Amino acid sequence: MRSDYLFTSESVSEGHPDKVADQISDAIVDLFLSKDPYARIACETLTTTQLVVLAGEIRCKGVYEDGQWAPGAQEEIEAAVRATVKRIGYEQEGFHWETFRFENNLHGQSAHIAQGVDASGNKDEGAGDQGIMFGYAANDTPDLMPATLYYSHKILETMAADRHSGKAPFLEPDAKSQVTLRYEGSTPVAATAIVVSTQHAKGYDQGDQEAELHAYVKSVVASVIPSALLSDATEYHINPTGSFEIGGPDGDAGLTGRKIIVDTYGGASPHGGGAFSGKDPTKVDRSAAYITRYLAKNIVAAGLAQRCTIQLAYAIGVSKPLSLYVDTHGTGTVGDDAIETAIQGIAKLGGLTPRGIREHLKLNKPIYQRTAAYGHFGRQPEGDFFPWEKTDLVDDLKAALAA
Repeated sequence: MRSDYLFTSESVSEGHPDKVADQISDAIVDLFLSKDPYARIACETLTTTQLVVLAGEIRCKGVYEDGQWAPGAQEEIEAAVRATVKRIGYEQEGFHWETFRFENNLHGQSAHIAQGVDASGNKDEGAGDQGIMFGYAANDTPDLMPATLYYSHKILETMAADRHSGKAPFLEPDAKSQVTLRYEGSTPVAATAIVVSTQHAKGYDQGDQEAELHAYVKSVVASVIPSALLSDATEYHINPTGSFEIGGPDGDAGLTGRKIIVDTYGGASPHGGGAFSGKDPTKVDRSAAYITRYLAKNIVAAGLAQRCTIQLAYAIGVSKPLSLYVDTHGTGTVGDDAIETAIQGIAKLGGLTPRGIREHLKLNKPIYQRTAAYGHFGRQPEGDFFPWEKTDLVDDLKAALAA
């Protein structure tokens, strides 16, 4: 590990056009799972000026069966989409929750995919696709997330809360942040650069109003990033283009799944390439990424490593994972191979099959729209939400390693 280096991560707000798309797709996932816990959903969303388009494959009892929509189902879908955009706060001429055009192009799931994924006879439920998934944890922050991403998320979460409460009425929904930290070993020691671009009300790109916006952003940064990391040497770039009045889907088209690094670890970990939002938990792009985060977090929480990366791989229609890989980056207190063996020996994980993952984390619930902004990881588990953030596997790992 290098002893002195800079590392940067970015985040985007709930009003970023790609995040609008993610939240709409996960609103559809939640809607369907609220009707049928075993629904199949692969929902993609496109957002642009005054237009939202849904596309993808579905199967859901009481909503879409045998190629037919249930009465009122399409109207309920449109209502969920508009409610999502309204909650985010878009009431602009170029994108308004009440007046945008809406297209629903969802259709039935391929029978050939279904026969591979569904359990039947002696065949267990198979993975919903092939692919590789990564999980990561590091002791940078209390939530065991990379500090650069953690602070990037928190800056935008704070700004969004102030916008919704009326504390910062000059803010509009679209925003991006970026945090660069200098590390000594694995410890962040200084914030060298902060970038925040936020959509704003008319006039907040000049004069006293611009100064007010800049002062506000710096106050948010100071409330989020520990004072020990900030100094007169910290470089700020606030709305560096000068103006940011036109934003959201009116300023740039948005698509589901284009912010996968923001959704995960800010570049601190490898990524298998699969997006999460819009997918039900039979899709291992989503569920296996959640279980690998859960495993990595518990390994670090157990004191078995300071950093941990885990990879799983699957073949479509096959239940058993093809591989399990653990890398503690030279920080482990036991061998990485020993941790792999310990994981494989914990019965409650169900062999890390798609069914085992779903049942252990209780994923067949409408819990996903809350994941679709400010990261799927590093969140506080609350009730049914974010179960992969729990550290309830610590004792099992220690027991398996002691056996």
